[in-house]
Amino acid sequence: MISVQRASRASHIPADATLRKWTRAALAKGAKVTLRYVAEAEGRRLNREFRGRDYATNVLTFIYSARPLEGDIVICAPVVAREAKAQGKALAAHHAHLLVHGLLHLQGMDHERAADAQRMERRERKVLASLGFEDPYA
Repeated sequence: MISVQRASRASHIPADATLRKWTRAALAKGAKVTLRYVAEAEGRRLNREFRGRDYATNVLTFIYSARPLEGDIVICAPVVAREAKAQGKALAAHHAHLLVHGLLHLQGMDHERAADAQRMERRERKVLASLGFEDPYA
C-alpha cells in the first residue's frame, strides 16, 4: 500500500498511478509506504532535524518497522528538478531513480561501504531498466 502526499506545488511530480507502478517494481514484498513530496523549506528542516545537515536533500527514508515493512519516503521536488537539469537527466527518470533509491533504503539496503553501494546500485539499475529507464550512474 502506498499513500502519496503532495506538500509541494511543483507541477513535475509524477502522477500517483506512475508512482505506485515504480513502487511496486522496487519492493520485494508488500509494504505500507507514505511517499511525501515536499518543498525546499520542509526538505531542509527534515534533513537538519534527522540527519544534522542544514540543506534540502533529494530523498530521505524513514523506517518504522521491518516486519511488516513500513516507512516514509520524503522527496524534495525542487532538489530533484535542479539535479536532473544539472546532470542532464530526464526529470521523470530522476524522480524514478530517487524513489527506487529511497525504497531500497526502506528495505535495508545502504551505500556506506563500497560493496554495499555496488549491490544497491546494481539493484537500482535492474529496477529502473525494468521500468524502461537508462542507467542513472552512466
